[in-house]
Amino acid sequence: MSIAFISDLHLTPDESALGPRFKHYLSDLASLGIQNLFILGDLFEYWLGDDASEHLGQSDYETILKDFSDIGMAISVLHGNRDFLLGSEFSERTGCVLISEPFLLVTQTCQAVLLHGDSLCTDDIEHQTFRNMVRAPDWQRNFLRKPIIERNKLAQTVRYRSEYGKSIKPLDIMDVNQSAVVDEFNKTNARVMIHGHTHRPGIHRIELNDSDTAYRIVLGDWANGPSAAVLNDNVISLSYGDCREELVLTQ
Repeated sequence: MSIAFISDLHLTPDESALGPRFKHYLSDLASLGIQNLFILGDLFEYWLGDDASEHLGQSDYETILKDFSDIGMAISVLHGNRDFLLGSEFSERTGCVLISEPFLLVTQTCQAVLLHGDSLCTDDIEHQTFRNMVRAPDWQRNFLRKPIIERNKLAQTVRYRSEYGKSIKPLDIMDVNQSAVVDEFNKTNARVMIHGHTHRPGIHRIELNDSDTAYRIVLGDWANGPSAAVLNDNVISLSYGDCREELVLTQ
């Protein structure tokens, strides 16, 4: 059984090429017989609540997800730092299953911990403070009580601040912290980690101790084309742009 992984599509009507790109990718998966897809956060550029999908112009993307769910594709979605408000109504409309991180995926050949990735960027104190605030149930309830227009104004302000912050922060602060990665591995028996968020695709070898090795697979964003990983038996293939990397898992 083959399983596909993607993240950081940042779907928005402002980027008209993303919808057809996403639909074409799902069509390719279906033609290859791949019926299991994990979307590891930031499927949408931002999300104001399930009642605001039409206001944001995201309904067409929901239809794409529903069409492929209806033909038997099992689509699991993690919350990202942009779409952490995805909820049960979205799940009902699209047929997608919302999963919580860290999610442990267990197959016959692999145990992999799945994350969006921003929780690993512990050197970015400002982001971690914001993340803890907006993931709190009380904050989310209060935010979702506001009119959609007000929510949108607040979200736009945060987005602009975020973009400015990224332009002035050192790149290493916005990347994962290696100790946080090791700590996440140590919580499980998994020796493969798959995440997105950093937009720095690649396969990284992690030495946990003198005799234990793990691998961190980073998915790329979709700004210039699809980036995806596929687990097929004991091989994980990662593609981004014109690049392709493979990890062969030992039994």
